[in-house]
Amino acid sequence: MTQRRGRSAHHSIKMAGFRDDQKCTFPLQSIQDVVKLFRIELERGDEPNLALLSIVVGSVENLLTCNRYLSPRNETESEQNVKPNFPILELSTVEALYCKFESQIKGCVDVTQYRGNSYASRELVKKTSDIIWSSLTRSYCKDRAHLQTLYSYLTGEKNFASDLQHDCSWLLKLERVATQKAGSKKDLLSERERGSWRYPILMATQGNKLDCFGVAFAVVAACQILGYSDVHLALSEDHAWVIFGKDGEETAEVTWHGKGNEDKRGQPVCGPTAQKSWLYLNGHPVKCNRHTEVAALVSGINPSISATADSKELATLQQKLLWLLYDQGDLKNYPMAIGNLGDLEEINPTPGRSSPIDLFHQAIFAAQTHYANHHVYPYTYLGGFFYRNGQYKDALEAWANAADVIRKYNYGREDEEIYKEFLEIANDLIPHLVKVVSNQAIEAPEKAESNCLHDPQCFAHLLRFYDGLCAWEEESSTPVLHIGWARPLVATISKFPAKTRSHVDIKISEEKEEKVDDEKNGSVNRRHSHGRRDSLQKNDVKNEEDIVKTKVNGSTNVSDKKAGKMKKKLLKKISADAEAESVHQAKTQGDGQDTEFLHSLVTNYDPSEAPHPNIAALAAACSDNILNPDYLLGSGEPFSSRSSSSPSSSGDCRDLLSSQSNGAPFPGLTVEAMLKADSPALLTHGDGNDELGSTAEHTSVTLSSQKMTGLKELLLTEKLNTSAIQLQLTAQSQVQIVKRGRHSSEFDFVTTGRTTKRSRRE
Repeated sequence: MTQRRGRSAHHSIKMAGFRDDQKCTFPLQSIQDVVKLFRIELERGDEPNLALLSIVVGSVENLLTCNRYLSPRNETESEQNVKPNFPILELSTVEALYCKFESQIKGCVDVTQYRGNSYASRELVKKTSDIIWSSLTRSYCKDRAHLQTLYSYLTGEKNFASDLQHDCSWLLKLERVATQKAGSKKDLLSERERGSWRYPILMATQGNKLDCFGVAFAVVAACQILGYSDVHLALSEDHAWVIFGKDGEETAEVTWHGKGNEDKRGQPVCGPTAQKSWLYLNGHPVKCNRHTEVAALVSGINPSISATADSKELATLQQKLLWLLYDQGDLKNYPMAIGNLGDLEEINPTPGRSSPIDLFHQAIFAAQTHYANHHVYPYTYLGGFFYRNGQYKDALEAWANAADVIRKYNYGREDEEIYKEFLEIANDLIPHLVKVVSNQAIEAPEKAESNCLHDPQCFAHLLRFYDGLCAWEEESSTPVLHIGWARPLVATISKFPAKTRSHVDIKISEEKEEKVDDEKNGSVNRRHSHGRRDSLQKNDVKNEEDIVKTKVNGSTNVSDKKAGKMKKKLLKKISADAEAESVHQAKTQGDGQDTEFLHSLVTNYDPSEAPHPNIAALAAACSDNILNPDYLLGSGEPFSSRSSSSPSSSGDCRDLLSSQSNGAPFPGLTVEAMLKADSPALLTHGDGNDELGSTAEHTSVTLSSQKMTGLKELLLTEKLNTSAIQLQLTAQSQVQIVKRGRHSSEFDFVTTGRTTKRSRRE
């Protein structure tokens, strides 16, 4: 009887529809075997079987990471000391898990209710997601590692994986439970066909675990099993949902995001939810086909064994599978997968393949071409590569470009991942970069002038980076920059010398200039209003004069006391106006006299005539030391002796006043330049920028955020006002406080922790 049940179970497994070319690859004993299976699925005429590939990937990942023990000695040593140990994956294990998933989906969804249309309906998508959602355990952290495949969903708790090794013993147990419920074998098959096998299946799948992406992928795989080929994944850089219908015009949420348990399944992704939201890429997600969904599955492989060790075999498998997809053109519109491949190539380069930097640039090109430059991570991939290789100027430029992308969005509470990405760049990577460069300047002073702290372009990249973050904050319901951001920025800016900062021409975008013009027009209008008030006051004075004159002539009824007060007020007003007018005239005459005097000095100067003795004496004494530095240290005379009374001093004065250089007195000097000069050195050496101009070039940067444009003057001063900069950056006046009502379908946040979805390498 037991053997009969075994044969019947094996017969039911064959109903899964595995083909001979799929079975011939089993057992999977090496990386090449897994790659061969994926190549068969990708090159077949029909769609690749998402459920099969997800189970295979999850099984291999679980055996190479979760069930792999590393001694403390191995964790501290090189990964080369970890012996290669690729698991053997049997066909029976994969078939049993696939049959379980297929039976669960077909047993819970009556497709006859949805056959009225050749495309999937929102009700069908909602029903399928409910099946996956209802079978998940609620007592675990949902965004842990290794929970993105159907393997983690189907294996459940404890020793389920070991049970599968004993010739489908799980399926035999499941049929035994179902037989007791149905009464006989014949009744069991009929009930299975009618789709009433729901209870024992759901009972056997308690404790299943999936992360956010895993739920969405499971829904798409389930719809494929049901025969709906129009249901596909839509991927942002931190979220996943589904598209369906003709040409993928319909959208639906099928999973959660972040720390909350918000139940949004079935709701469309549109309107205010997706508008200017990084989580939904503002309408520019990766709309997958079946091959792109396989690429998403491969890109989600996590080789980490622990916080300090990775599985070399699993990373190699991921790298080879990504190259397989790359060669078939399945990554050309998937920037994040290309970035993952670039990271893997940096660690373990493949001979004859593209370099990591080429792959990162390809990812950026894909984001610009297919998604209107709305993806941030391609730039952070490139910036991290430059940072790790000591190309700090290029890293700052890449991070600034990433900030230029994030300025297109408004910050929201669900943007936690990208917030942490920029926080790490601003508070960890950039300060460490500055520290390394500063130490290099101390160790090699002769190379100090060539590092990025003396490069105006690096300072411009830094300003553009923070300008993007401030623009991201504007019109958002939540502030981004707090004091924890402002202090590292001020510390970084202070490392740039004043002469470097002065070579950056800070411009304001046209939109901000229009706002400034509007403010100026408002001030002009206010001045006009003040002018109107002054004219009214003058009219009042005139009326008072008329009243006084009328009173004197005796032709009014105003009292003598009131007329006396009005007369005193009038006389006081007239005297004040006369005094102000005299001061204005004196100032005007004085300015004119000064200008005429300076002009006469220039035009009436005779080069052959000896300079005035006072001028010669002044020029000779300019280089004298007034105080003796040795005296301040405890020795010597208080005042130093005159050391520049040599005859050359008068010659220097003659050279200064000579016209032989360019045929004009005061070479290259005008009256305006004399009036604007801040020091005597500027009269003879121009604006003082020639020295820096030989080693650094001028550059410009355009700022658009209100916070950064307000810092324009503060950033270019010789001595930074750190308190004013911090106050300007942390001001919350640009944040639009929007009261957001809670939907009835939203649950409260839970306090469980989470790890980052995209692992970062130091």
